[in-house]
Amino acid sequence: MKIKTMQELLEARVVCCEENLDRQVYSACGCDLMSDVLAYVKDQAALLTGLVNPQVVRTAEMMDMICIIFVRSKQPSDEIIEMAREHGIVVMCTEKRLYDACGILYSNGLVGSATKVNR
Repeated sequence: MKIKTMQELLEARVVCCEENLDRQVYSACGCDLMSDVLAYVKDQAALLTGLVNPQVVRTAEMMDMICIIFVRSKQPSDEIIEMAREHGIVVMCTEKRLYDACGILYSNGLVGSATKVNR
């Protein structure tokens, strides 16, 4: 799914890196706990989160994610935007809740990634 399609489905506002909206995203991860994201499989993925701090960008960059979507109308700081811009990571904001945003993307064909769950 193209990032532009995600933006339209989520009625999201693009905050930075608009020039990358044509990039393809193959999976998504919805999470507020960055340690869980680190266990996530990296592969041209999008991160949906309500956590708004610089660690989100650092985690996305480490995991080769190409898009961050802040949910629940959360607004990233100038520091977060600049960090994302430096790495070419698209940042968007949507009013939708995390559960709803993930459901919309999933029901339109964007899958999560199969990961092994340790119990």
